[in-house]
Amino acid sequence: MDIKLIKFNPIDAELFNSVAQQTAQTLADTQRREQNKSTQIRRFYDELLMWETKATQNPAKFAEYLPFIRMLNAKAAYAEGRGHVDSNFTMLMQHCLQQVTDDKTLRTFKLFFEAMLGFYKLEKKD
Repeated sequence: MDIKLIKFNPIDAELFNSVAQQTAQTLADTQRREQNKSTQIRRFYDELLMWETKATQNPAKFAEYLPFIRMLNAKAAYAEGRGHVDSNFTMLMQHCLQQVTDDKTLRTFKLFFEAMLGFYKLEKKD
């Protein structure tokens, strides 16, 4: 996974295609089978989706939401500490959340995560 290819501004034409697919392959190729299960990854997507929905409905409150959105970093670190995700997932979350600065970049992150999750389901088969 070349994390430098994951950029939300400007959006590359391959972000939701080959970049998402390469990211999914990296996450699916974990040494420990119990890490990066699709249900665990889906929990992070569900929370991201919830925050993106709130930010879309009320963009004026985005600054209020941002600390809670960025708290996904701590949740990923906790999940890694418990052996539920690997360091690749934690690094991915940190890299992506760092780029979230407004409701538009949050939407891009959500769409990227959605694309990656689709490819991930094909790769992981759990």
